[in-house]
Amino acid sequence: MPTTTASPPCATGISFSSLPTDIVQSHILTRLDGPSLTSATCATAVLNSMSERNHRLWSDVCHLTWPSTSGEAVNGIINSFSGNGPKSFFSQSFPLPSPDPTVASSSSPECRKLVNMTSCTLISAVDIYHHNKLIFTKTEETETISNWFQCSPFRLDLLHPKDTIPTEIPHPDEDATCTPLTDDLTLSWILIDPEFKLALNLSSHRPVSVQRHWLTGDVRIHFASVLAGGDHSRSSEAMALVQFGITVNCGRSEGGEMHVREVSMEVEDMDGKHLNGRDSLVILQRAMRGKRGNGVNREKEAIKRYKKFEEMKRERRERKLRVEETLDTLSVAFGLSVFVALFFIFC
Repeated sequence: MPTTTASPPCATGISFSSLPTDIVQSHILTRLDGPSLTSATCATAVLNSMSERNHRLWSDVCHLTWPSTSGEAVNGIINSFSGNGPKSFFSQSFPLPSPDPTVASSSSPECRKLVNMTSCTLISAVDIYHHNKLIFTKTEETETISNWFQCSPFRLDLLHPKDTIPTEIPHPDEDATCTPLTDDLTLSWILIDPEFKLALNLSSHRPVSVQRHWLTGDVRIHFASVLAGGDHSRSSEAMALVQFGITVNCGRSEGGEMHVREVSMEVEDMDGKHLNGRDSLVILQRAMRGKRGNGVNREKEAIKRYKKFEEMKRERRERKLRVEETLDTLSVAFGLSVFVALFFIFC
């Protein structure tokens, strides 16, 4: 005769909400990373209330995700963000801007409306990992109100030309491919507006391209973020989208390891022209005030946006070449017709 086994008493009549609050806060929520914690707080009002009240919880999440934010000055700015400061900072800095600017209409009001609120400084918080091991972290403050910044091409450099950051990463041999670095390296570059309490992560998190310089052999690792541009003094079509490109240039040490020589950011439009500080700051301010995505598949989404941007650049370049060829043909035809007309007149 078959026998049945009764369920253990502890398996029935117990719900998650009946767990002691201190157990949930100390032994469950503290074990979650940022995205998991965000999902958990959306599950129930109780968990959301716990996370909202626990300022230290989100502060630890930010510091673990981005060690560059643990400095006293930057941490103080993050704590001053509205609501639960660190949680607000995380919600702004982790996901990509939304919607995708490569598919949104460039003539929509959201894309054409520009803000012009000048901040005095921008703070860069940058972290680079290799196989989840931190190899570079730095915060840098940049003033934004001088004529030099406003009129010069937008460029942020985190290393002096003579500085290098040693790593234990083997430098790829000449015959070896650089492709593995695409999966091994991650980078976060958060720009913080300390005046308006806004932040935006301008990195694709993983590289969008890795190339070896044909002459020096240096490995150039490229990260990027595509944002909606706007109407400026140049062609509105060229400024419909802009790319904030981040370059990590790595040379070869005497021991054969890679050492970081350059960590920089520049902004270019669809013609490949570099934007000045004034135009770049306007685009940044608007993106900081815009919506964010949910952070799901952000790496794939960033790479998709980059590839779409490059494709649109190529199509625009080819279209301009066709127009120039047509104009050249018409110019030659016009010149020949004038020559023939003058020949018959004077002959």
